[in-house]
Amino acid sequence: MAAHQLDDIIQRWRNTQGKDLKAEDHELFLNVGQMCIAQGDSAQLLDFISDEKNQDIVKSMGSGLLRPLIKEVVRKERDSVHCQAMITYLVQICSADNLLDNLLKQVEETDPDAIADTITLLMQHIQPVLMKLGDSKPALFGLALDALHKQISRLPVPYTRKQEEEDVHGLGRCCTALLTFVQPFVQEVKSQDAKSPVENTYHARLNIVLLKFCMESLRQPLLEAQLDREAHTSQNYPLWNFATEIMTTLSAIQEPLPKLLLYYPLRGKADERVGQDDSHLSESRACLAYLLFVQFIAIELFPAVFSPVFVLQCNMEYVNVLLSRKDEPWILKGLDLYVKSLERVLDNSLAVELLELKIFHTVTQNLIQIMTHCPIQHLRVKAFVVFQLFIEKLSEEAKHKFFRCIMKTSQHAGVESVILTNIKNQVEQSSKSEQMDSWFKGTLLLVLLRDTLSLPQGPETDLLDGMDRVMVSLNLLRYLLIRERNKSTGIWTDLCNIAASYIKILRVCLSMSKSYYGSELKRLHEDRKVKAKELKEVSGKKSVQHMIVKNKALGGIPCEAQEKVLQCALVTYDLMESLVIRIEEILEERV
Repeated sequence: MAAHQLDDIIQRWRNTQGKDLKAEDHELFLNVGQMCIAQGDSAQLLDFISDEKNQDIVKSMGSGLLRPLIKEVVRKERDSVHCQAMITYLVQICSADNLLDNLLKQVEETDPDAIADTITLLMQHIQPVLMKLGDSKPALFGLALDALHKQISRLPVPYTRKQEEEDVHGLGRCCTALLTFVQPFVQEVKSQDAKSPVENTYHARLNIVLLKFCMESLRQPLLEAQLDREAHTSQNYPLWNFATEIMTTLSAIQEPLPKLLLYYPLRGKADERVGQDDSHLSESRACLAYLLFVQFIAIELFPAVFSPVFVLQCNMEYVNVLLSRKDEPWILKGLDLYVKSLERVLDNSLAVELLELKIFHTVTQNLIQIMTHCPIQHLRVKAFVVFQLFIEKLSEEAKHKFFRCIMKTSQHAGVESVILTNIKNQVEQSSKSEQMDSWFKGTLLLVLLRDTLSLPQGPETDLLDGMDRVMVSLNLLRYLLIRERNKSTGIWTDLCNIAASYIKILRVCLSMSKSYYGSELKRLHEDRKVKAKELKEVSGKKSVQHMIVKNKALGGIPCEAQEKVLQCALVTYDLMESLVIRIEEILEERV
């Protein structure tokens, strides 16, 4: 029926040869065309559009049919070969400006449930339209990329390798199509003389659009993608290929990696060409650093003249960006980037001056936060590995300062026990060295011990909560006393005074804690006896409707669990006391 209507009005339009067409003519053409598509008369509509006699009419009004044609193809409810042929034909003969306007509107109106199918189809036709444009191409190419990237960013990023292989939501397909979409423009930039173009010329503007595309792609989706060089290079993985091509594109548009990564962070300036705000640009560069130094994509393009310490210093900005987020992919990338940056640095080469930089302090606090509060175990474990690796790269003086700082600020027994363990290890290494001015010998060691061998809340310190710190500190103290009692190093007297002062306060804590937990255990046993007695009395009364049981369970924990906690606490205190007694014996033996 719609096809017959179309035939009836063709004769009147042909006489105009596409001229003097009114708004109602455009509306009528669009309505009839939509009816043909909806009723399955797409073959007749294709015949009309491709008829040489109707070219003027189609050129004038045909672009309006793109929207219903694209929707029909995406729906996939019937054979769309005629609709696809019409789209291709319209793209060839209609005005580029009208075509692009309609295609970009269709991008903006993409159905959330059909993003991948719609976007991959549209990119096939937007590209040839853009290639027909003149000086306005860079600006309109940028608009098209922005619109396409906005829709692609709505797709969930695969979390596992299996999800990436299945590509249910189509992100992999979209990324692959996007690379094909931009390739002609990349080639156009590459074909130009590297010493040209002058600023604000056509190719310079095209170069800026491609740079912005690369930086936006680094932030989304690559910053959230799970990338692994060993796992992905053996097979064809779209996101890995996308990351590789983005890095290749940066090289193709002659954008030096050191300029992007190393210079702007130190100057505190953003790249105004890209058009991103500072935070987004930092995130893009963080992903760039990760791809370069962790996955080694395009590493051959990075000059070897930069010292590892300088690269580490610059990368700390990006590590901080990544560790500041709560998302697992970001944190994992930040930890990996930190590890790779540290591994390039020689042992004991990070001096105190670096510790005094604010960024190192901020990253350390983020690292400690992950170690102590992150709900994901493998991230906590990895954060601890990175923390230890950082310590190993510090010079002796830097370690001395770092240990004192962390012991004063961490307020976490587990972190403090790690520091105390490192102090013991460093003291052992220093004792094997003939270096006389070591930061872990003599008076400098005493200064460190005075700051570290202490209880945060004095006599009221919760020893159970701080068990790790206390046990390690006692072992450290015992080790030092045993090592020094038969030596003439000049620190024995001061070491004894430090030990005596620490043990005196610890004795008070132990006494108070053992008394408290012992009384709690006794109360628990009494409560259980009362409960048993009440149960026995109730069992002898058949008419009893309610039973009231004394309930003073701490935190709602079952009695059996409470008893285990209290008993474990008392055992822990006994272990502490045995170490205290041993230290007191060593002090008395020397006297």
